[in-house]
Amino acid sequence: MLPAPAHIRIIAHVSLALVLACAPARAAESTLALKGGEKVAFLGDSITAQGWSQPGGYVRLVAAGLKANGVEITSLPAGVSGNSSKDMLARYSRDILEKKPDWVTISCGVNDVWHGDRGVALEDYKRNMTSLVDQAQAVGIQVMLLTATPIMEEPENAFNAKLADYNAFLRMLAAEKHCLIADPNAAALAAIAAAPKPRRTLTVDGVHPNPHGAELIAVSVLEAIGFDNSQVSKARAAWSHIPQVWDVTVTYRGSSGAKTQSLTQALSRTDYERMEKSLTERSRPISVPEFLQDAFRKDVDGYIQPRGSYENIDAILSADAKPEVIKEVKASLSSQIADLIRKAPSAPLDPATD
Repeated sequence: MLPAPAHIRIIAHVSLALVLACAPARAAESTLALKGGEKVAFLGDSITAQGWSQPGGYVRLVAAGLKANGVEITSLPAGVSGNSSKDMLARYSRDILEKKPDWVTISCGVNDVWHGDRGVALEDYKRNMTSLVDQAQAVGIQVMLLTATPIMEEPENAFNAKLADYNAFLRMLAAEKHCLIADPNAAALAAIAAAPKPRRTLTVDGVHPNPHGAELIAVSVLEAIGFDNSQVSKARAAWSHIPQVWDVTVTYRGSSGAKTQSLTQALSRTDYERMEKSLTERSRPISVPEFLQDAFRKDVDGYIQPRGSYENIDAILSADAKPEVIKEVKASLSSQIADLIRKAPSAPLDPATD
């Protein structure tokens, strides 16, 4: 056989190089359970609702992490605050089945346990969760179950002793029904055990995720889809630019009853970690949300007599005074945040969250 002309050999080599260059990306995507272009519904409670409403919530992070690895999905958020398995089952047809997603992730269990007598007993929970899986699979929707994260970040409390049985059932159900299973509960317990005490490691209030908690849940989901360490690293790099927006809320007792005042504060993940580093090295360590709320309250209290010019909280939060006071409080809070960030070491805090 005569050798191919040089220009043909060059084209062949270039073509082979292109094939080899493209092969890793295709191979990586082919190992993932979820494919680009698919619709993914995220069913859950307030953790899932905030996972979508917050720019740094776990639902947003899952989508951003997939996109960073070349897989774009259409997200269908379906988290409702306060929901238990009973509530999710009641709205399942409208919020999930009728929208015909390719996938549904189901995060459920915290409220079933945490709400006590208003919650859902284990046997009823088993029936509800089994029905959610069966109904989805009957119409060709693939299912991922998420274990429920620890309650109050206290592994030994009565809530978590009870929750362990609910999560054990989810793991068994996933195996029986051939569902994917993400296990943020196990990852959270490991992170809590490794973290210094006392401080909130993964949540703002014992239940709802802070940026570390949101990332932990997102990583658990991505790993269940099939992400390896390098893909998770790409996701984390994309997440570093996503801000977390906090609703800083303080409730005051006025003459006419409780008055709630809130403002929002956006923090990048880097700023959050540098603030956290400063705050956890204090003689009395506190979390970032605790700091924001304490600072907000102290600043507002400073306007009340005898230090300030207002007689009481009712006067401060009146229609006339409120806009100017809140503007000044917001400026003060921003200044305190900048000061904490400036004083913090440049190296970010790195809790064991994955």
